[in-house]
This record gives sequence, C-alpha cells and structure tokens, in this order.
Amino acid sequence: MTGRILHAVMVIATAASLVASPVYAQDQPATPPQDQQSGQAPGVLPPPPQYQPPASTQGPPPAPTRNMGFSKGPDYSKPNSWFPNIIAPYTPIHVAKPELINTPRIDQLIQNGKLNLSLEDAISLGLENNLAIAVERYVPWLDEASLLLAKSGANGRLQFDPTLTGAFNLNETTTPVNNPFFAGVGQLSGTPQKSPAPAVFGHTFNANLQYTQGFGYGTQAQVTFDNSRSSSSIPIDLFNPAVQSTMTIQITQPLLNGFGRIANQRYIIEARNTVKVGESQLEQQVIATVTQVATDYWELVFARENVKVEQVAVAADQQLVDNNKKQLEIGTMAPLEVITAESQLATDQQALVQAQTTQLLDETTLLVAITKDPLAGNLKGVEIVPTSPIYNPNAENIALDDAVKEAWQKRPELQQAALNLKNAGVEVKATKNNLLPQVNLFGEYQAAGLGGIEHVTTPTGALEADLGAPILTSTGVIVPNEFEPSPVETGSRFPGGYNDDLRRLINGLYPTFEGGINLTLPIRNRAAQAQNATAQLNEREQEVSYLQTQNTIVLNVRQTLITLEQDRAAIRAAEEARVYAQQSYDDEVKKLQLGTSTAFTVVQKQQLLTAAEGVELRDRINLIEAELNFNQAMGRTLEVHNITVADALRGTISNTPNIPGALEPEGQSGHR
Repeated sequence: MTGRILHAVMVIATAASLVASPVYAQDQPATPPQDQQSGQAPGVLPPPPQYQPPASTQGPPPAPTRNMGFSKGPDYSKPNSWFPNIIAPYTPIHVAKPELINTPRIDQLIQNGKLNLSLEDAISLGLENNLAIAVERYVPWLDEASLLLAKSGANGRLQFDPTLTGAFNLNETTTPVNNPFFAGVGQLSGTPQKSPAPAVFGHTFNANLQYTQGFGYGTQAQVTFDNSRSSSSIPIDLFNPAVQSTMTIQITQPLLNGFGRIANQRYIIEARNTVKVGESQLEQQVIATVTQVATDYWELVFARENVKVEQVAVAADQQLVDNNKKQLEIGTMAPLEVITAESQLATDQQALVQAQTTQLLDETTLLVAITKDPLAGNLKGVEIVPTSPIYNPNAENIALDDAVKEAWQKRPELQQAALNLKNAGVEVKATKNNLLPQVNLFGEYQAAGLGGIEHVTTPTGALEADLGAPILTSTGVIVPNEFEPSPVETGSRFPGGYNDDLRRLINGLYPTFEGGINLTLPIRNRAAQAQNATAQLNEREQEVSYLQTQNTIVLNVRQTLITLEQDRAAIRAAEEARVYAQQSYDDEVKKLQLGTSTAFTVVQKQQLLTAAEGVELRDRINLIEAELNFNQAMGRTLEVHNITVADALRGTISNTPNIPGALEPEGQSGHR
C-alpha cells in the first residue's frame, strides 16, 4: 500500500514539473544574469562537441604490384627421380610440416603496441596466415598424389609402372631308383637284401627374371628370362653339368574391351581434371578469404568510427547535464530537466559501451583472420589501427548480360562444374567400352639355349650286359645268364658353359613361335550394363548441376548489382539528411547565441546531426562491402587485388609492404 502511494506521488510530482517548467521559464527576465565564471548567460552553452567524419577518397586504394609468376612449389604428381640417386624411388616423398606460427610480416607492422594495418596488408597477412586457406591448400596436393597413383596404373586394369620380378633358388636332391634300366644306373654289388638301392644325385640352381609393363592403349608386354644350372649322377646326360636358358617375349593387345586411351587411362584423365578442380577450389577459398578479410577490415573501420560518434554524443550529453545543473542551482530550470538530461546521458553511455564492445569483437575477428596464432606474445594487448581511408567506389556501368557472361568465364564454381561434367563424360566412354566382349590378340616368341660340359657316349652294338648287376626274381633268386644293360662310354668330355648357352639362345637356334586370339563373352553382361547406366545418370546429373551453377551465378550477379544501386541511393539520401541536419544544427546554434533557443534543443539537434553522420558512415561502409561482394560474384577479386593462386599455394605473398626496412619474404622450397 505504501509503495502505491509513493508511486502516485511521484507521478503527480512529475506531471506538475512538466506543467510548471515552461511557466517557470516564462516568468524569468528576458535577459538572464551573466555567469560570473564564464561570462556567458547560464542558459547559453558553447557549441557542443561535433563528430568529424573521416574524409572519403574517390575510388579504391591502389593494390600493390604482385609477382604474377607461378611459384616452384611442391608437385606431388611427380615421383622421386632415380637419377642420380637410384634408391630414391624406394624412399618416401618429402612432405614438409605445416608452418603454425605467424609470418614475419606481422612483426614489421607492429609499432608502439599498435598494429598499423592497411587493407592490402590485411589481405596479404590473410593469404599467408589464414587457416582456411592453409587447409584448402592441401586439397590440390592430395589430388596430385592421387594423380601419381593413377599414373602408376595401380587403380586401373594395367600396371603402367614396369615390374621386375626375380626368383633364385638352390636345390639338392638324392632320389632312389627302382628301375636302374630306365634310370641308366647299375645295381650295387653285394647281397641283394643288404645292399642299398641305387640312387640319383642332383644339384640345381635357378635364376629367373620377369619384366612386365602395360601401355596406354591396352598393350601388355611380358619378358621372361629363365636360367638353370643342373648336374646329376646320371651318366647318359649329354651335358653334365648343364646350363639352360630360356627367353620368352609375350605381347597381348585387346581388340574390343580394354582397347584405347579412354579405357586404360580413364583414371589418369580424371585425376588430372580433379587436380584442376582442387586448384579451382583453392582459388575459390582465396576469393572468399580475401572478401571476408576485407569485410572484417571495413567493419573494424566502422566500429572505430562508431565509437567516436558515441563518444561525441556522450560528451554533448555531459555538457547538457552540467549546464542544466548550473541552471538548477540558480533557479532557472526545473529538476526534471536535469533528470531528463542524465537519463539521456546514461542511454548514450550504454550505447558507447556497446560500440566499444563491438570494436573489440571486430578486432578479434580480424586478428584471427590474418594470423595463425592470435595468442602470440607480440600480439597480446595490441590495438589494430586501420590506415586505409574510406573511399567511394566507382560506379559500375555494366549490363546484366555482359556481367553474367564475364562471371561465367571467371567464377571458379563454374570451372569446377565443367571439370566434373568432363569427368562424368570420361566415365560414360570407359564403361561403354567395358560392355564389349574381351577379344585379345597375343603373340609369343621363345628362344632356348643349352650348354655345359659335354659327354660323348657310344654303346658297343647293343647294350652291353653289366655282369655286376644281375636280374633277380621277385624272391631274390638270380636269373641265369640275365644281366642289366650298361652303356659303355667310349668318348671324351668337351668343356663348355654359360657362354655357349647364351650364344645358342641369342642366335635363336631353338625358337618357338606362338600366336592366337582369346575370347571371353560374358553372358547377359549385367554388371557392365549397370556401370554404364550409372555413369550416364551421373553425367545427366552433372549437366543439370552445371546449369544450376550458372543460374546461381546469375542470381549472385543480379543481387550484387541491385545492392550496389541501393547502397549508392542510400548514400545520396544519407548525404542529404546529413546536410539538412547540419543546417538545422547551425541555425539552432545561432538561435542559442541570440537567446531564442535552449541548450537542450541544441543538443537534440547535435544528436540528430551525429546520427545522420553515423548513418552516412554506415552506408559508405555498406557500399564498399557491396563492391567486395560484387567483385566476388563476378570472379574479379584476385584480379582487383593482384593476387595469383600461386601465391596462395606457396603461402607467401610476393609483394613487399610499404614499411621502412621491410625485407622481401622468402618463398618456401618445394618438392620439385
């Protein structure tokens, strides 16, 4: 109950003061007494603080000249060369660790605890340190590694990398003989039950090599070189020990399924296109990053200027509060006027705190965008001070059709869609070839050689009986007058070896030729039909996606053109509003000097002028950002800022910032 009574009393008192205040002001003398300290009338204020907007320049600041040449960065589609290091192909490709510290350029820009940053410096730092670009930079490198895999043929039907296979083995054998007649050895003397069975001793060493390689149109070549050296205890061999070599050359060529460049190099062609897609994606990321860094930069510019606007408003409010308190002391103003002025001061102080918070947030956003480590020691407590002036973008007089045609040529998204469509077409052709039967033409040539220590054996008439090897019955009884035959060596040995073997092989003394056709006809062939249908559907999908990308670009270009025109119109309206607010403020100041106005009215006019200047500032920043978005929609961003994708791939920008004593940044050494 007490609270309600107090509330009612406050309402009545407030209403009474609102009524009494103008009456009280009318009862005052026409010429107010002079302030003893300032020499002015208590109701007359000096002109309140006024916000001075930054001067605008015509056209964007010039971008520094950049090196447009391609960098010698890593190319992971090229393997380690075997020359001059022959073991290099068997060692890993070197992949450098990522640089996770800020580039030295940022140290050169910090002076007296402030990071004096121009727009182009911010963009350069963004290209060097932005982590989104650092991540996207790995995409084309990964695609290059996939291209290297495709070049080897590991994921295709043929191995394009030559393969050399070797097999070496040594064999020692002792074989029992159950039929000495056919083995050519005699039975050992002694009691049949106690004497061991005859045996053949053998020694063999094999050294075999095979070379296999596939070629781009489906041809497969295979060369086999087999070598064997053997010796045995069999006396009837012509060469003992014997050396025998065989070389076989076989070539297979598909005539239908598997014939042609598309069928065998489809993955190489697609991998090359995919590398271009990855580079285009990197270019797209660079465009997006440059646009975002520039937007963050201009947002910080606006935030800092907006803080100045709010500071001027707070200063004007404080001046009004002080003046009203003086008038309240001398009795020329009601207490409610002081309360009203203090309320306005508190409101503007709150707006100032919000503006300062926005400035700190925008500083952090920009700092993260241009650094890899925003918590580095040299960045703690640093203040970012933008140095590029606000400018008025040049008018873009271009027809929509011309703008769309230019955007279609420059936008990386459309290039990616075109490459994806191209890969889909390759898949259609390759799977169409897979529908055909397999008809393979092959040819083979084989040459053999033989050499070693030659034995000449001549039997005397028929086979001569070996008296030491009688023929036994199943019960072990000797058959009378029956003996095993035994060859009689009447010749001599002739030395020979591997040279004779190779000479006979090279001269083709024992050739073998073979040729033919292998046919494989799949019944129903459903797997190949499904693959081809899938490839055709993917191609149709990519065609629609390509058209969709074109339409998206048309929409982007149209939207940015409209936004540019709207922002220019908004600036014109804001300029007129600011001019009228300036005139109204100047007139009110003159009235105040003549004693026909009040300080409160002047401050109100000042606040309206400050608000109009703030709106004009916001509209100018909006127009600059609209131009950034228009350049992005047109694909002009890299061209406008003289940036090449090679700079982004290398991670180091080749231009030198305009800083005394700045050094040329060194490029990173590549894999090549």
